Amino acid sequence: MSLIVDVFPARSDNFGYLVHDTASGRTAAIDAPEAAAIRTALLHRGWTLTDIFITHHHIDHVEAIPELKAEFGARVVGPRAEADKIAGLDALVAGGDTVSLGETVFHVYDTPGHTLGHIVFHDREGKHLFSADALFSLGVGRMFEGTPGPMWAGIKALRELPDDTLVYCGHEYTQSNAKFALSIDADNAALQKRAAEVEALRKAGRPTIPFVLGEDKAANPFLRADDPVLARHYGLEGADPAEVFAAIRKGKDNF
Repeated sequence: MSLIVDVFPARSDNFGYLVHDTASGRTAAIDAPEAAAIRTALLHRGWTLTDIFITHHHIDHVEAIPELKAEFGARVVGPRAEADKIAGLDALVAGGDTVSLGETVFHVYDTPGHTLGHIVFHDREGKHLFSADALFSLGVGRMFEGTPGPMWAGIKALRELPDDTLVYCGHEYTQSNAKFALSIDADNAALQKRAAEVEALRKAGRPTIPFVLGEDKAANPFLRADDPVLARHYGLEGADPAEVFAAIRKGKDNF
């Protein structure tokens, strides 16, 4: 059993993903940012869309659902907690559930914060995590709807996944995330290394994803909200890590 992941640009700064289960031939789009970009990727690969896995209700992740569903008759799976905000869902899932694509099984995690019902999909066997706007390389999504405690809890759950997990996020934000991270954690060698890699990749016109989760654990300040170094930076020694997480998120919002 194996999963092939196809990565392509969509909209202005979204990543589009097709995941193809080689055993069954089933193909899913992770989110539906742009019908034309997804259709082009399908044609390039010679695949037929059978499924769409939705992470959250924001328009740049759901806009193409009606068009793709009408054209391909794809099954649309999405977050139970946002069923009232997303038209066209056929199956509802939440943290602790699994979703099958042929022989590939995705485990669903709740990652509230960017939106209250945001979910992510993890292929344990293939070690792929599709994190959408919950976790970015060197960052996390803006806390539009949630509160720091549950958002930090969701991020911590992702941090517990194996270090060799490959993470596929929703947007190309890594370069700006690196600049902010360096402003609050300048002496972090892992962060310095990753920031240099990102600079080189973007200069060459290449994407910064997928990224390796273990490397991000060492470099991403949002994954290190329980590190005394970051607590000290914000004058929050001894505070609950969720409070430090909130300070980091506010710092990024104002950066």
